[in-house]
Amino acid sequence: MAQEKPQRKKIESTGQMMKIMSDYFYDLNDAAKTDQRKVAWCTSVGPAELLRAMGFAVHFPENHAAMLGATRMATELIPEANSIGYSPDICSYLTADIGAYLKGVSPLAKAYPGIEAPPKPDVLVFNTNQCRDVQDWFAWYARELNVPCIGITSPKNFTDINEGLVDDVSRQLEALIPTLEEIAGQPLDLHKLQETVALSRECTELWRQVLETAMAAPAPLTFFDATIHMGPAVVLRGTKQAVDYYQQLLAELQGRIDNGIGAVEGEQYRIYWEGMPVWGRLRQHSELFAKLQTSVLVSTYCSSWIFPDFDPAEPLRSMARAYLGLFIVRSDDYKETYIKQMLEKFKIDGIIYHDAKTCPCNSNSRYGMPQRLEQETGIPSLVLSGDLNDLRCVSDEQTLTNVEAFIEQLEERKHHA
Repeated sequence: MAQEKPQRKKIESTGQMMKIMSDYFYDLNDAAKTDQRKVAWCTSVGPAELLRAMGFAVHFPENHAAMLGATRMATELIPEANSIGYSPDICSYLTADIGAYLKGVSPLAKAYPGIEAPPKPDVLVFNTNQCRDVQDWFAWYARELNVPCIGITSPKNFTDINEGLVDDVSRQLEALIPTLEEIAGQPLDLHKLQETVALSRECTELWRQVLETAMAAPAPLTFFDATIHMGPAVVLRGTKQAVDYYQQLLAELQGRIDNGIGAVEGEQYRIYWEGMPVWGRLRQHSELFAKLQTSVLVSTYCSSWIFPDFDPAEPLRSMARAYLGLFIVRSDDYKETYIKQMLEKFKIDGIIYHDAKTCPCNSNSRYGMPQRLEQETGIPSLVLSGDLNDLRCVSDEQTLTNVEAFIEQLEERKHHA
């Protein structure tokens, strides 16, 4: 079943993605140094459209925290935040990022010469549609840097999005505007907001199409590819650069499909990944599955940046509806229905749940969901214990043993079918 060496195919568009990400970080750095634009820190599914429309340069601390994880800096930095009272059991994005600030280090310094650290904010803007940790995270920086912290407290655990929920978040969005106008030194331009929302809508549609190329067999990209190429959808949503990039990436992936080229050579098994990636093990996990001729090809995590509800005709209200649509805040009934649809759509053989120790909101294996879904669909699942950033919670040996045994289980099922 396994190959001697894992066959991982490089996506040619990666070079262009690295360039626009570099341009983004240097633009942020310039904004902070020249003081020509105000800097806003924003949570990843926060009101970035509103901030961009008002001329802010926007930094996303979750992106920085993921970089800390991917560069394997996070594990050594987390204790710095623990030492000032932040539990090792809370979000390791939060503790790694605050730890990096306390130590005065950043992966940006190595990747982008001339950039020492993320830019200092003029305002911090959160949305708790991910978890409460983002609010606590931003509140710490607000105290440390003496800057205002404002945001949205999002409803959670609902199945359907109703007009009452949209009203709630819309009012909270509107309440942010006077403070942001005062900090930006200019009023909100509704036409500019409409343009930004339209670009976000175009970006999200292209990103959906990129991810859905994995419906093809063999799949032209993997979950591990997507965690990297989602960068522009996260930090450049609402810009022309993101739209242009995903048009290029989509064309390349479509070419792979047309030529029968899969991201994993000899693809035999198709896996759904539920939960966060282990950032410090992306390459290792990618190679492990490739060696087993297994394509981990779709996830709820990467699909979290698909927002079909953006509508420039009603920008604020559609932003509210889009942010409410995030998978992480929905009920288990919604989540299970969604996953069942994805299993069928992508012709999945098995599900892997990543139980991330410090990210309970993004770990859906703790309340019986794997067992319920397996009973309903007949598709087997595996729960991997680990974490998004804290590698002390990750056992490489146990992961290898469990994954190999799981793929053997899928092989037996295939032979008996």
